Amino acid sequence: MSGWLKIVGLGPGSDQLVTPEVSVVLAEATDVVGYVPYVERVAPRAGLVRHGSDNREEIQRAEQALAMAAEGRRVAVVSSGDPGVFAMASAVFEALEAGDAQWRSLDVQVLPGISAMLAASASVGAPLGHDFCCINLSDNLKPWALIEKRLRLAAEADFAMAFYNPRSRARPEGFARTLEILLEACGDRLIVFARAVSTPDEAIRVTTLGEATPDMADMRTLVIVGSSQTRRIARQGTKEREPWVYTPRSVGLKSQASTSSRA
Repeated sequence: MSGWLKIVGLGPGSDQLVTPEVSVVLAEATDVVGYVPYVERVAPRAGLVRHGSDNREEIQRAEQALAMAAEGRRVAVVSSGDPGVFAMASAVFEALEAGDAQWRSLDVQVLPGISAMLAASASVGAPLGHDFCCINLSDNLKPWALIEKRLRLAAEADFAMAFYNPRSRARPEGFARTLEILLEACGDRLIVFARAVSTPDEAIRVTTLGEATPDMADMRTLVIVGSSQTRRIARQGTKEREPWVYTPRSVGLKSQASTSSRA
């Protein structure tokens, strides 16, 4: 087959965070497929058809993209952040496995992007600098009981945690329950609210689980909860900026830097 399908990440928001590799694919594509707000991030041009669809139509848009690629078109399936993190790469392979056997001969590639959790972590320092996990708090595709189980186990394992889709208007109670579970399971840890990172609407807030409230997050917010080892450093001379937050790479009461200074 002469067509191809490339599943690409557009990064967290800023055009400067779109990788050169992805930019080349978007320039060569005949069709762009994805959730409407992400498709609209790709500038219109002659020879390009943009196919936007609703957020809950992942499998249908994956099937559409595969069918167009089978017809010989050059198709880019777009996601924000990285396409392999709660995004379209998994949906495309699910449709590929269940669909037309001829699709398996297509040139299908996944091109990584800068994920929201990595952009959010970088905005305050390095809270994901040691072992961490990433959990999607939406219960659209999995039961809430499973989310709660994973929250408790992650807290028990003392991971730093990155949370996607924390709070929507349709399910505001889920994030409130998340804060309750974490405060009960792991005590008063640092928490970072990173909203719309790398865009003009960016807003960063660092506080603790004990001070956090559900309304500090929405669907554009990436939430990071530190491990028991996560620390913050006040920025001198920058009163209006949030502190740096980092998790040491060494595990224990003393950081590697303090240990090395005595060597």
